[in-house]
Amino acid sequence: MRKIISKETDAKKQRRTQFIVGILLVLIMVLSTIGYSLNNQEDNSEKIIYNEFEFVKENNLWNTNVGNFQFVFLYNPTETEEIESDLNYLNEYDNLPLYIYSENSDAMMEIYRNLFYYNQIVERVQEACPEGEKCDEEIPIKNCTNNFIIIKKSEISEVRQEDNCVFISGKDEDLARITDGFLFKISGIQ
Repeated sequence: MRKIISKETDAKKQRRTQFIVGILLVLIMVLSTIGYSLNNQEDNSEKIIYNEFEFVKENNLWNTNVGNFQFVFLYNPTETEEIESDLNYLNEYDNLPLYIYSENSDAMMEIYRNLFYYNQIVERVQEACPEGEKCDEEIPIKNCTNNFIIIKKSEISEVRQEDNCVFISGKDEDLARITDGFLFKISGIQ
């Protein structure tokens, strides 16, 4: 059997319960806000300055701005070799199609991400086959009269330009790093 209680006592008990629940909710909200702000104050991002360009590492990618362009790289300039070759600068690629042949997907992604996806410097990026190579029949064959970047595996690391072709070569594990060096050079970072 239940104990008979007055409406007044029942109302007091209900108000006390609501008050305690309210205090707990406010306390949880305040503590979660404090925890969130403390978590965001920890600046885990790495930053470097290279030739007056600030590079910030976010989500394992290095971000920087060059003029109105935002570039995102796998490597920062201190992790790459400086390219000594004479290369066309970004303005030579402006609003033109860019053809690419790559034996390394990370290197190809660096070109695509920076010259088209983020900045739309080139009109489009299209896979192509260099003359003399065996490729899928559906891939068009291009030569150095077109803006063409050819990325190949080799024991010798090299970046060179012949007419409108850029040849990037190196060991498979170094091709993305060498490609970032190429992008640093043509964007004026190095």
